[in-house]
Amino acid sequence: MRDGTPHISSLKRTLIMLEAVIADGGRNSLSGLARQTGMPVATAHRQVTTLVAEGYLTPSGGGRHVAGPRLLGLLHRLDEKQIVANVAASLLHRLAARVRSVVQLGTFENDMVTYRIKTGRGANDLFTRIGMQLEAYCSGIGKVLLAHLPEHGRDAYLAGGPFVALTERTIVDPNRLRAELDGIYQCGYAIDDEEIAPGLRCMAVPLHNSAGTVIAAISVSQALSSRHRLDDPELLGLLMETARAIEREAFA
Repeated sequence: MRDGTPHISSLKRTLIMLEAVIADGGRNSLSGLARQTGMPVATAHRQVTTLVAEGYLTPSGGGRHVAGPRLLGLLHRLDEKQIVANVAASLLHRLAARVRSVVQLGTFENDMVTYRIKTGRGANDLFTRIGMQLEAYCSGIGKVLLAHLPEHGRDAYLAGGPFVALTERTIVDPNRLRAELDGIYQCGYAIDDEEIAPGLRCMAVPLHNSAGTVIAAISVSQALSSRHRLDDPELLGLLMETARAIEREAFA
């Protein structure tokens, strides 16, 4: 029981069996899986028969089962980027409270950054908004995501200029931008030093999925005039700590 709400024991046992079948990949029979999970064979049989009838599992011969069409259809509808954003939300709210600044999460689509989370002090004053897309080359999140593109993808992006200067500090030369991205890839974080707006500095770090692929980035934006502004080493430590916590929760 959690928070006073009773659990449905039969549903929990069915989910345990469903997970066991998927993890097994059709190698063992139903009776073998029942033994592994400590479940009576008759109970396991009823569970799997129901899951087959509903399309979540399908027989593969010899008393074995694999994922069924309904389950596979659900998996195809999952958006890994939105999943990590959902998991990240509470952790980013907590980070925003600690740094007393704007915290954001973004992903890369169609050569643009899509902002999926925005929270923290001053969030309403910053020009970005959830669901908004912005150019990638001039933001901390964007530069992290560009730095972790496959080489051919990064080359194609850099060849697709011109890049417009939003401030006098925006990097618009493709060769300079390439060098910047190489450095970000090596050090593991990016800085937007007044490149998207005067007086605004941003630090961003990547989020990896279970395969090690970067699928999103998180950032903290701080006004240079803010008395709460953290120095880079402290801010980087907090960002990295939060990123690892998000990865553990989303992909453990």
